[in-house]
Amino acid sequence: MIYTNLGILCWGIPLSKRISIYELTLEDLAERLQNQGAPSFRARQLWNNVYKRLLNNPEEMTDIPRDLQLRIQEMFTFTSLETQATVRSNDGNTEKILFSLSDGRSIEAVLMRHQKRRTVCVSTQVGCAMGCVFCATGQMGLERNLSPGEIVEQVIHFARYLSIEDKRVTNLVIMGMGEPFHNYQATMQAIETLNDPTGFKFGSRRITVSTIGIVPMIKRFTQENQQVNLAVSLHAATNELRSELVPINQRYPLNELIPSCKEYVQKTGRRITFEWALVHEVNDGPDQAQALVDLIQGLNCHVNLIPLNPTLGFAGRATSQERVKGFKDFLTDHKIPCTIRVRQGVDINAGCGQLATEKK
Repeated sequence: MIYTNLGILCWGIPLSKRISIYELTLEDLAERLQNQGAPSFRARQLWNNVYKRLLNNPEEMTDIPRDLQLRIQEMFTFTSLETQATVRSNDGNTEKILFSLSDGRSIEAVLMRHQKRRTVCVSTQVGCAMGCVFCATGQMGLERNLSPGEIVEQVIHFARYLSIEDKRVTNLVIMGMGEPFHNYQATMQAIETLNDPTGFKFGSRRITVSTIGIVPMIKRFTQENQQVNLAVSLHAATNELRSELVPINQRYPLNELIPSCKEYVQKTGRRITFEWALVHEVNDGPDQAQALVDLIQGLNCHVNLIPLNPTLGFAGRATSQERVKGFKDFLTDHKIPCTIRVRQGVDINAGCGQLATEKK
């Protein structure tokens, strides 16, 4: 349920006569329609039209009576995000969209095509408060949280876009702009909506949430009994270096973070992913590789190695291919599963850590 205060939604969106359909749970929707005198099954019909048929015009919802279509148009909006700009990578495999929000702020979201996968990367905040030194979003600072509906609508936009090609979103990564666990309630409501088996029916195991390591929220997430994948942005295996790269480490150091990760694996039975952006001669040497082995050896995990993507606010550069291979080989020799992430969309600033709202 969405609560209001002084005429403004708690998520930070100005309250208007119409509310975005994507903000509502099925129960909320049923209650609103019943208050209009509609029978309860009409909510299910509307839900199916929005999340199964991907319709955004009530007039196309032919199983709903005309008079109710008109009331639905008066009650809800189906387009709270406005596409301001779209850019495609040179290889055509990555597309980035700049969305304008109802209050004039902006976010970016990305569609990545790789072999048979079509992965959508969505944002959860306008900017980010975590301040990771190599991240363009962190360099923005935090402007506000996104609402559940604004998160959901990013996914539905790409789903509708792909449906023109008779294709579907295959994977969802919640690792765009913002720290999802800093906007925990909205992120989890969005996941619940997208996962609803009577609606969009997007499988939990095809969703990955990425966090910089907010320990209390990792513990809370562990108790959710979800099949959603968890990724933790690690980037360094000693507190001194990690605090330089990832300031939140000063609040939740490795001696608190890693036990929470182990608890997640133990209680959920799921593998955890650690993300590691390799910065040349900073965290790509044998000392950090050994420290990482000491930190996570024996844990059911996977390490994603990501050569650093450039941002304007950070002078560091991506590690060399030779050092990437050396780091990977060291982990492999010590039986730590790892891969080097395929870099996509770097030429359009759509790679990991590059999202920021710039109108071009």
